[in-house]
Amino acid sequence: MPTQELLSPKLQEEIKELMASYPKPQSAILMALHRIQEELGWVPEPAQAQVAEIFGMPAQDVTTLVSFYYMYHRKPVGRYVLKICKSISCYLCGSERVIKQLEDKLEIKMGETTSDGQFSLVGSECLAACTGAPCLQVNDRFFENCSQERIDDLLARLRRGDDHFPPANVSWQPSKES
Repeated sequence: MPTQELLSPKLQEEIKELMASYPKPQSAILMALHRIQEELGWVPEPAQAQVAEIFGMPAQDVTTLVSFYYMYHRKPVGRYVLKICKSISCYLCGSERVIKQLEDKLEIKMGETTSDGQFSLVGSECLAACTGAPCLQVNDRFFENCSQERIDDLLARLRRGDDHFPPANVSWQPSKES
């Protein structure tokens, strides 16, 4: 039985080009899932089934990948996905405080999205930025050494639509206007 077509013809072609660039086409599956998420904002089950058809593999294998890796969203998310590290380094440096502050300021709990669709809170086991603990990601941009002041500034900027921050290798300082 054919699956529901969610992927644009252009994206399907791009996935096939990705597959052709690897000696083993299935090596491109994670990149294909990233591209799907970029286009759709998440990776719904019909898209998982469609990509499984393209790769010639069982749909359950794709579902397993999507559920294993935290970076793939299995339900719609906000414009800004805030991934908070909950590993030991971040925990010891105050990630629970960061989580509480974000939950209070956004009026949602971990795993939820604000009613305006702007913010989603997601926990992560490790963001591999232990020297900058506690850390979080906004979409795929890292923010380290998250103090109360930095979180307030970050939320104020994002609420204004100001999501242009210095490159990751430049120290992030709260803005004067927050």
